[in-house]
Amino acid sequence: MLAQDEVFGPTGSQSGLGDVVASFFFSPKAPTAGGITWGIGPVFLLPTATDELLGGEKWGAGPTAVVLKQTGPWTIGALVNHIESFAGTDARAEVSATYLQPFLSRALGQGRTLGIGIESTYNWETEDWNVPVNLSYSKVTRWGKQLVSVAGGVRGYLETPGEGPDWGLRFTVTLLYPR
Repeated sequence: MLAQDEVFGPTGSQSGLGDVVASFFFSPKAPTAGGITWGIGPVFLLPTATDELLGGEKWGAGPTAVVLKQTGPWTIGALVNHIESFAGTDARAEVSATYLQPFLSRALGQGRTLGIGIESTYNWETEDWNVPVNLSYSKVTRWGKQLVSVAGGVRGYLETPGEGPDWGLRFTVTLLYPR
């Protein structure tokens, strides 16, 4: 769910669902001998926004990869992908974007985690960076029989294209399916 005020004019506001970026990873069953977990696969951009100002109205795809290492309560790693649009509304800008997310988290016990990550996106069409830094807290719990991770956090921007935001809030719910 997204909400924005005065992004496209002083009186305009939008709220609703944004586009979906779905990644799928093929990975070995166990970490390497050095303790590295990795995966590669495809990433897809799906134009699911409920308001045309909350999404790009483009279909896209590309490669994605993740690598991480867990040492005690610490997890360090990075996620990267690149998406190119291949279909969608002709009047909208083409998508050619590289995403890089280094992250560090610390397990606090009892399903709680504190994390920090940078979610850099480089737009090859406009040659602009968007670089938010996120600080988050998450808790794994159950909703009925479903295991979920619920997280909240704040973000500050190191760089934004044009007149982007200075800060933001984030709330996520992730469905978990352990073995």
